[in-house]
Amino acid sequence: MIRLATPADVPVVLQLVKELASYEREPDAVRASEDDVHAALFGPDPVASCHVALMDDEVVGFALWYRTFSTWQGKPGMWLEDLFVRPEARGNGLGTALLVELARTAVARGWMRFEWWVLDWNEPAQGFYRSLGARPEDAWTVWRVDGEALQSLAAGQS
Repeated sequence: MIRLATPADVPVVLQLVKELASYEREPDAVRASEDDVHAALFGPDPVASCHVALMDDEVVGFALWYRTFSTWQGKPGMWLEDLFVRPEARGNGLGTALLVELARTAVARGWMRFEWWVLDWNEPAQGFYRSLGARPEDAWTVWRVDGEALQSLAAGQS
């Protein structure tokens, strides 16, 4: 079963984020708190949405996403920030069901695309996404400014 997350799901969503970070070889990278996740999903100015996957009435997976915008198309899209299903729950179609639900959401809202990142080394995920008709956008490179560089840029220093 797939449903929208509720405020009561925040603790398990954060736990799944931590499990995803461990899977992605970054076990100490998660800095988010339950308060952060709650504010992002259910605060006065929510910036993201989340669907959860249940098996035997237990949340065992999630897909956290937010709206994007294409200036070239003049239309919104969807960015999947994280998708994770616990290893013991894999093979039951929950990952596919989460992606189907997100695709339905995008189509129902008239959004023109649905995108996400995949780590270069994660060949099982790449194969899974290809099987659903997704394709890599190899011509684009992700750029990021954060930490001290972000603070310097904001201060007008280069």
